[in-house]
Amino acid sequence: MAGDMGREGKRAGERGISDEMRERHYAGRTTTLVVVSCIVAAIGGFIFGYDLGISGGVVSMDDFLQKFFPTVYVNKHSPRHNHYCKYDNQGLQAFTSSLYMAGLISTLFISPITRRKGRRFSMFAGGVSYLIGATLNAAAQNLPMLIIGRIMLGVGVGVTNQAVPLYMSEMAPAKLRGGLNIMFQLALNYGVVSANSINYGTSKLKPWGWRLSLGLVALPASILTLSSFVLSETPNSLIERGYPKEGRAVLEKIRGVSEVDVEFKDLVEASRLSGQVKHPFLNILQRRYRPQFVMALLIPFFQQMTGINVLTFYAPEFFQTIGFGSSSSLYSAIVLKALSIVGLKILIWRVDKWGRRRPFIVGGAVMFTCQILIGCILGFKFTGTEELSKSWSIVTFVLMCIYAGGFGWSWGPLGDHKRAHRTDGTCVGKALVLEEVCQE
Repeated sequence: MAGDMGREGKRAGERGISDEMRERHYAGRTTTLVVVSCIVAAIGGFIFGYDLGISGGVVSMDDFLQKFFPTVYVNKHSPRHNHYCKYDNQGLQAFTSSLYMAGLISTLFISPITRRKGRRFSMFAGGVSYLIGATLNAAAQNLPMLIIGRIMLGVGVGVTNQAVPLYMSEMAPAKLRGGLNIMFQLALNYGVVSANSINYGTSKLKPWGWRLSLGLVALPASILTLSSFVLSETPNSLIERGYPKEGRAVLEKIRGVSEVDVEFKDLVEASRLSGQVKHPFLNILQRRYRPQFVMALLIPFFQQMTGINVLTFYAPEFFQTIGFGSSSSLYSAIVLKALSIVGLKILIWRVDKWGRRRPFIVGGAVMFTCQILIGCILGFKFTGTEELSKSWSIVTFVLMCIYAGGFGWSWGPLGDHKRAHRTDGTCVGKALVLEEVCQE
């Protein structure tokens, strides 16, 4: 059995080397059309980041809490209430978690639709879901209306987070596929920073500032929805749906040359092999796809286990809990995500020299150390009834900044970057679905 596994691994390695060598012979260049298409598509990542960042800031606004969660508002301003339990409310948890649950469920159903209808259709559907959710949230009069709006936003997250990275991978030249996929993570970070900045401004617009924060996501959602009508469909999708002539025409257009025979033949062959698979999700369990399967599961799983969503989503509440003021907590959340973007840009600059493995290890070690130190500070210095002293609050903030920077140049962008390099055309869609399930 060990011998069979060794031979299978050797054949898989040979296939990987062969594919790499063929990709080097792909003709073409990075055209303006590809860059523009990927930038527009990355708006889906921006919206996801915005939805992540906006909720934490809105929940820290007193006007929002008074209208929908009056019990939480009373607990927040009660000096006798335990700091750990001020936001302990089932309705509030339903507001925050409904987006993730809707994203998880929609991710499981969108893959066959993306395959049959195309990547642009899924991007359009995701944009429409975002628009409906933004409208319901901005106009919400009661908690059910607010949660339904969050569910629609979650549907948009599940749809676009599967369709957009797939679209970008298929449009990008092979040599730049990973780098352009990092744009999705970069856009996500810009979305979080934008949300925190908007919350900082709208917190001063009483009593309706929270409505503006929740409704402004309609602007990028409108761009994503309208752009789905003008963006080119990917060659992979056209060939897969039985339009090889149109697929080749698009391939020539996005590569900027007419000599695309090698890449076109590979796409046709990949589509033919993919079409022969009757049960695609069972197919990815085969031994030949074991590396892709493992990567698609473990990387996003451990990416979420780093605890980054706590930082992204609850940073304003955390800083208020340990003693920061309302405005200071929102400003601190902006600084954290800005440092994550700095780390991400450092990675983009140096990734080809460092490789992928070293940032994973070093970044993970940095984040682990910071989490241990923060845990010790909260365990020994934070009683739950009294705020941290100013000096310990500053130390905690500095550690969280280091943590955010470490995530930004390691596990954050490399999750998408590694997947783009490790997953081939016959199973990339299924790998993306598995990744989104792990992330949700």
